[in-house]
Amino acid sequence: MAGRRILLLEPGYKNKYPPLGLMKLAAYHGQHGKNDQVRFAKGLDPSLRDTAWDRIYLTTLFSFEYRKIAETIDFALDLVGGRSERVFVGGIAASLMNARFTEEPRWAGVRFIKGLLTEAPAVALQLDEFAEELYADDRDGTPIEDLVPDYTILEQVDYRYPVRDAYFAYASRGCIRKCHFCGVPKLEGAQRDVESLTGMIRAIEERHGPKRDLLLMDNNVVASPRFKELMAEIRDLGFQAGAKLQRPGERVASQRRVDFNQGVDARILAKDPMYLRELSTIALRPLRIAFDHLGLKGPYEKAVRYAHEFGLHELSNYMLYNFHDDPADLFERMRLNVSLNEELGVRIWSFPMRYQPTDRPDRGFIGAKWTRYQLRSLQIVLQATHGVVSGEPRFFKRAFGDTFVDFEAILARPHHFIFNREWYESLGGREEFERYSALMGRLDKDERAALLERLSSRDPSRYADLLADESNPRLKALLAFYLPIPKDEEREIWRAQRDIGAEVDDVCDMPDEDRVEDAGLHDEAEPIVNGLAA
Repeated sequence: MAGRRILLLEPGYKNKYPPLGLMKLAAYHGQHGKNDQVRFAKGLDPSLRDTAWDRIYLTTLFSFEYRKIAETIDFALDLVGGRSERVFVGGIAASLMNARFTEEPRWAGVRFIKGLLTEAPAVALQLDEFAEELYADDRDGTPIEDLVPDYTILEQVDYRYPVRDAYFAYASRGCIRKCHFCGVPKLEGAQRDVESLTGMIRAIEERHGPKRDLLLMDNNVVASPRFKELMAEIRDLGFQAGAKLQRPGERVASQRRVDFNQGVDARILAKDPMYLRELSTIALRPLRIAFDHLGLKGPYEKAVRYAHEFGLHELSNYMLYNFHDDPADLFERMRLNVSLNEELGVRIWSFPMRYQPTDRPDRGFIGAKWTRYQLRSLQIVLQATHGVVSGEPRFFKRAFGDTFVDFEAILARPHHFIFNREWYESLGGREEFERYSALMGRLDKDERAALLERLSSRDPSRYADLLADESNPRLKALLAFYLPIPKDEEREIWRAQRDIGAEVDDVCDMPDEDRVEDAGLHDEAEPIVNGLAA
């Protein structure tokens, strides 16, 4: 039955890493497996209509990409003429929102695979042997999850993944934690080690050549009971501290790096300096530490100090917000990194990550201690910083303020004041900004809360209605500043402050490969390019 036409399809959203699940399916069906004709495509490529596909596999990533995922499933069904039994959908969103997908009437018959393909192929893919489905008899073969990913399919698309010259692997799956905001327990279950990291890396190298980096996508690697053995294994694989890769024909050797992309657990790091001592022996850059709420301040700070002690000076952390926290909680966590940078001379980058329920198909969730307006304001600030919070004091104070009072005031500003900050704080809009600030200073606490509530209740295009309906004279006077300004007027402002982006870029020089997978910076927002709205 070899030679069947297999399509691997990824929706057209932006993502940092290649689709590892599809790469393993390519290995199953391709030249190292069933010897089928395998094609990989990203997005709704019309040329795919020229082929009669025997099977289509579609991967999914974040649940909030539901719209693009849905249109891609519809596209896949159209490619097979409505023969839904030929379409298989897996990945994160398909697992976390499995019921939503399976209950959609127009997708009846599509198989939505939940979790990892850890059983024999025919079992994991839910193939029906009685219906004589393609490879339904493969009930004893190696699980697809354990196959060596096929890197060659990445050459079939024009899309360039920011991280590509890397071994993509796991040393462990699952996690010992059961955090309510996290989908890992539903996707992968309890923590367990994989069979052989060395075996996987050697197999990738044999088939696809040496890779510069080692990207380990473990969820909590320091919780592994084999942690020290794993560090030794990584060193033996050629990723010791300071390691370089010299490929044939290259004049200059490339600096290698290890990246535990999902971050490491501060609570475990703080228990024993052994963890940071061991991590300092590998080519780790950056050290990523999760800092999900202020309750982790003690172990987080201790972990940073251990890292500094053992020479790990490039650090990064994920900061969850919009969950049980409030703006003050987030600000204190960000501000702590500034203090640690100043004291220790390290370089800490933070990535605020807005919480969304793992089964929600959009980014519309608003935490109990945030307002819609504040979340949108923070999103605009982060657009200007490319999603990164630098611990460099001058930059941080400029972007977020020196105190929580400053930060709170920034989150309450009219959004065109935030978009065009230089103009309103220092240039032609300064007088207007000062009038606004004076009026804002006269509000009491309840009035400030009422203002945010009103601004959060309407789309900006309807702020004129808010202004007309307002009975409080102080709020009415302030609401006039929030009316969106005409586009042509704003374009004139952009031209007047065209050079503001240079200062931001000089500070936020983090390469794309070190940034997070998705920070939601441009959802329902006008993107900023080099400090200017596009």
